[in-house]
Amino acid sequence: MKSRFSILFCLFFCASHFTYAQTSTDSLLNKLNAVLADKDVFVKQKQDRIEALNKKLNKVNDLRQKYGLYELLFNEYKNFSYDSAYNYAKKLELAATQLNDPALLASAKMQVGFTLISSGMFKETIEKLNSIDVSLLSDANKVEYYFLKARSYFDWSDFDRNGDYSAIYNPAGIKCVDSALALSQPGAYAYLASKGLKDLRLGNYPEGVNDYESLLNIKNLTPHQFAINACCLSFIYEELGHKDQSIDLLIQAAISDIQSATKETVAIYKVADYLYKKGDLKNAYTYINQAVDEANFYGARHRQVTISSILPIIEAQRMTAVEQQRKSLIIYSSIITVLVIFVVLFAVIIFMQLKKLRIADNLIKEANISLQENNKALEELNKNLSTANKIKNEYIGYYFNINTIYIEKLESFQTSLDKKLSSKRYEDAHAAVKKLNLEDERHQLFHTFDKVFLRLFPDFIHKFDALFNGDNEILIPEGQLLSTEHRIFALIRMGIHDNDRIAKLLGYSVNTIYSYKNRIKNKSFVANDEFDNHIMAIEAV
Repeated sequence: MKSRFSILFCLFFCASHFTYAQTSTDSLLNKLNAVLADKDVFVKQKQDRIEALNKKLNKVNDLRQKYGLYELLFNEYKNFSYDSAYNYAKKLELAATQLNDPALLASAKMQVGFTLISSGMFKETIEKLNSIDVSLLSDANKVEYYFLKARSYFDWSDFDRNGDYSAIYNPAGIKCVDSALALSQPGAYAYLASKGLKDLRLGNYPEGVNDYESLLNIKNLTPHQFAINACCLSFIYEELGHKDQSIDLLIQAAISDIQSATKETVAIYKVADYLYKKGDLKNAYTYINQAVDEANFYGARHRQVTISSILPIIEAQRMTAVEQQRKSLIIYSSIITVLVIFVVLFAVIIFMQLKKLRIADNLIKEANISLQENNKALEELNKNLSTANKIKNEYIGYYFNINTIYIEKLESFQTSLDKKLSSKRYEDAHAAVKKLNLEDERHQLFHTFDKVFLRLFPDFIHKFDALFNGDNEILIPEGQLLSTEHRIFALIRMGIHDNDRIAKLLGYSVNTIYSYKNRIKNKSFVANDEFDNHIMAIEAV
């Protein structure tokens, strides 16, 4: 048999409205999620009722009328806030003493006992109940008295979980239930509730099903009564192996708990535990958090200790989220690795192509040497080819140097990222990715290009400026070797005439390159169609 501690939580701490219908678990969970989203609305409704009662209380001077309002406030608080419920129970006790009304005092002591048992103070509850003169109570209050006393003994037994003490408390609780049954009218709510409790404690589940089904068929039950009996029937179904019926009853209980702003409840905790075992971690995590919030809001130590058993589930959900984040970072790292591999492959391919070009260049050189003695025109061509070859060789070295630098940067970045991922420094890894500054890399690329170009054409700026009048010379920005205008025509001097290629190399639009070229040509005293020829005439060293 499962712990009877769970039985009593289901019996006395689930306050909700129950709709007894054959509804699928998924549909009920959807409804629970929708209701949970509006939980603050239901709490506000209860707080409005409490505020209205307090306003009435402030206007009342008659002590007996105050007693009635204290009782209404106690009923609002008893499943909502432990501290407030205890406060009004004590006010009831004080008011009854001042009224010198023994019957009211006995009833007030029962309310104090209810709050004590809600906080897990079993010994104090029994002492408070034993201080009541039962003969002063009406028959209905006597039934309530014995029922509450039975609950106290059963809770005490389940909390201690000690065979020696259980042998004392359980029979005492059964004796109290029998006293309640003797004072109840057969078939009435009090009779069926007491008999159902007895059947639960004795493990007489078939009879218990009949008891609670009869209770649920009684008209005009309060939401709290529906919830108590729904939870008890859910427990019996679970014991009998009817899992689907059991969880559906618990979900409906949890729904009504939220709608009635009941904080002293275990239904949603039991739903979360069930879903966790079924593998539905998303909903389980949501409901566990709600159960923790309700336990903290109510403030009873007894309930907080019980709900603390669900903390491992919360941690499991958090670990799942961390694991998902870790997987995402691993995927990102893998993508970076693949990109590095592609860069290396492209470098190899380019190297092979350049090797072929070198072979071709060597053949051209040999042909030019043999033709220099016979053809003056070919000498000029050979000179041009020699210059182009020098430019090309210089930029081949420049290209491999740039690729080597970027490969080293990628390798360094990959190593750093792997270390951060291995030590689970995910925020540092994310910050390292954000730190990449492509604009700085582009400026570095331009600087290196300018440096290599001016090494090949040291007179380029002087000869370029000679194509303009003094007041139209192109100024070079501070900290740069070439201006944008110089750089455009430097690329042209290297044989790149296509505006589209120039735009891609410099990171501008084609229209921007076109505008720069026209503006420069218009400033020069050289005709526009002759300007490029003058640029191409600038010789390398």
